[in-house]
Amino acid sequence: MAQADAEQVARWHYPEPFSFYDWTADPDDLAELLDPGRRGDSYAAVEDDDGDLVGYFSFKPKGGDRVEVGLGLRPDLTGLGLGEAFLSAGLEYGRETFAPVLFSLSVATFNERAIKVYERSGFAPERVYTHHTNGGDWEFVEMRRTA
Repeated sequence: MAQADAEQVARWHYPEPFSFYDWTADPDDLAELLDPGRRGDSYAAVEDDDGDLVGYFSFKPKGGDRVEVGLGLRPDLTGLGLGEAFLSAGLEYGRETFAPVLFSLSVATFNERAIKVYERSGFAPERVYTHHTNGGDWEFVEMRRTA
């Protein structure tokens, strides 16, 4: 991900209740995104055929053969039925690049729309946990699937 892409992603704002996913909601996450040294090669920008930024993925190896996936679709493209194809393309990139046995991801439990996409894509819930982020304690579900 180029610096210009990271800066563009950092400006994205999602409608409620999804503003939870705005990068500005968590200073530590924002700092990682905007610092090329911290971002490293973990993030990949996704462009459409016209070269416009439409989303991003992060891939973080977590020991063994598991890669933790993070992702975001540009706010104006959410809720349009694009999630499954977007996720599928990102996982294919992750398989080719990292050759994991398992993919994992975490999602806020209130985000039922995303959870449905993940379940249709083969992810299954592993555990529910509380995580302090965005100024509060939030419930998340960790999901996994084979690569």
